Amino acid sequence: MFRWYVINTYSGHENKVKTNLEHRIDSMNQRPRFRRVVVPTEQVIETKDGQKVQAEKRVLPGYVLVNMDLNDDAWTVVKNTPGVTGFVGAGSKPIPLSQPEVDRILHTGASTAERARTLVEFILGEQVKVTSGPLSDFDGEIVDVNPDQQKLKVLVDIFERQVPVELGFDQVKKID
Repeated sequence: MFRWYVINTYSGHENKVKTNLEHRIDSMNQRPRFRRVVVPTEQVIETKDGQKVQAEKRVLPGYVLVNMDLNDDAWTVVKNTPGVTGFVGAGSKPIPLSQPEVDRILHTGASTAERARTLVEFILGEQVKVTSGPLSDFDGEIVDVNPDQQKLKVLVDIFERQVPVELGFDQVKKID
C-alpha cells in the first residue's frame, strides 16, 4: 500500500537527496515501489530594496517526502541514499503521514486562488526610511507590522513630534 513517509536529510541537501534517491530507485529497479519524491516548497513574496520578488522557500528544511510502498527493499534503497539520515518515526519503524497532513504540507487541498505567502523582513523597533509618498526621505521607527495587509505603522518625526503613519512594505526600506 502506497503511503507518504518523511525522510530526514542534511539541511540544505534536500534537492540533492531527491536527485540521488530518484537515481537509486531507477538503478536498483525499484520504480514499482515508489510513486513520488517531493521537496515541499511554497511561493513567498519578499521585499528587497523596495521591490516585491517572488521566491520559492522550503516548507520543511531538512526533510523530503516520499510516496512509496514500504518493504525491506524500498527501506534499504532510501536508508542507504547519500545525505539521508533516516526516516521520521518512533524507533526504527517509519510512521506514514495521514492524508490531511500530506494535503497541508503539499497544499493539495488549498484553493488555487490562495495568494503566495508574504515573507516579513521587518521587525518592531527597527529603523526605516520612507521611500515614496508625501513623507519620502523621512526616517522612522516601526511600531506595528501587519503581514496580511503588507502594512507597517511607523513613528515619523514631523515638526519635532512623533506621528504614527501607516505605510506599505514597498514604501519603506531598512536603514543599514
